[in-house]
Amino acid sequence: MKHTPLTEKHIALGARMAEFAGYNMPISYTGINPEHEAVRERVGLFDVSHMGEFIVRGKEALNLIQKVTTNDAAKLEIGQAQYSCLPNDKGGIVDDLLVYRLTEDNCSEGERAYMLVVNAANIEKDWNWIKSFHKDFDTQLINISDNTGLLAVQGPKAMEALQPLTDTNLRDLAYYTHTKGTVAGVENVLISATGYTGSGGFELYAAADKTPVLWDAILKTGDAAGILPAGLGARDTLRLEMGMCLYGNDIDDTTSPLEAGLSWITKLDKGDFNSRDIFAQQKEEGVTRRLIGFTLDARRVPRHGYIIEDTEGNQIGHVTSGTQSPSLGHPIGLGYVQKPFHKKETTIHIVAGKKRLPATVARPPFYKKSTS
Repeated sequence: MKHTPLTEKHIALGARMAEFAGYNMPISYTGINPEHEAVRERVGLFDVSHMGEFIVRGKEALNLIQKVTTNDAAKLEIGQAQYSCLPNDKGGIVDDLLVYRLTEDNCSEGERAYMLVVNAANIEKDWNWIKSFHKDFDTQLINISDNTGLLAVQGPKAMEALQPLTDTNLRDLAYYTHTKGTVAGVENVLISATGYTGSGGFELYAAADKTPVLWDAILKTGDAAGILPAGLGARDTLRLEMGMCLYGNDIDDTTSPLEAGLSWITKLDKGDFNSRDIFAQQKEEGVTRRLIGFTLDARRVPRHGYIIEDTEGNQIGHVTSGTQSPSLGHPIGLGYVQKPFHKKETTIHIVAGKKRLPATVARPPFYKKSTS
């Protein structure tokens, strides 16, 4: 297994470790529920250094990004970021990702610079996919994943925990914007007002060997705010309460962004990009299935792969993600169903072994007190 720069820190804190996307990652420290609560009510600190980062720099950097992503990166100003996805050539999703437009300090005249942040399990896959189009554009593609650490400081008190460590005015950072600054004496940190929890906060990209310094400093300054280190278990329950997709579960190479409710990041009017014609046809004719959210009154948690049936016992889809919501106190899930069973308040049944659990279609986010 691969290790992040913080593996020894996690073990010293007594984290329950497990393999995730080829990395030895912390699943939980004190427990998923208390870590989840810390992020919702106070602040939590995640090590997400397993994520991948690619730099795209050159005169045709934007052209390459426009070709391989669905969102319109031309709308990005320096210091902004956007959520997007990499479509394959069959109408599916290679990966979802963040696109950052960087400063042009290290660029020659006429060049632009971007950073693509991809999922850990897909680093090699994404790199090879983007590289296959790279030859057609006058731009550099640089994989900085192994040299980059990433921390997520998430929760309503994230600013309280982080601001004492930097001269950067964090209140000036609007949602999905970023800047460079010094944090805890570590220079050249990209501070981003993004996250995967729905409770607000920041993500910090820094040199991998400097990440332990940031980790220790944030835990120390955040102590008064009730900070807890949080693992991937809480990260999953937090994102699911917000209805955020997890690649490999809710979206993959066989799912269309229009099926997954991601038409808002699929900009058909921006020009040619991979699978554009397929998505245009889907928009015109409609898709036959949709990703839905659903809630259960029963205590049993819906699991990935469980069959979804209508009230008469006909199979209409399958579960992609499910959990016991720590914030709501009952199970929630995501899954694909045939239309028209995607409509809000529709009664469906989740097949769990010999039991058929009644569920109600709901529109995420399930948790309504999000600050972002």
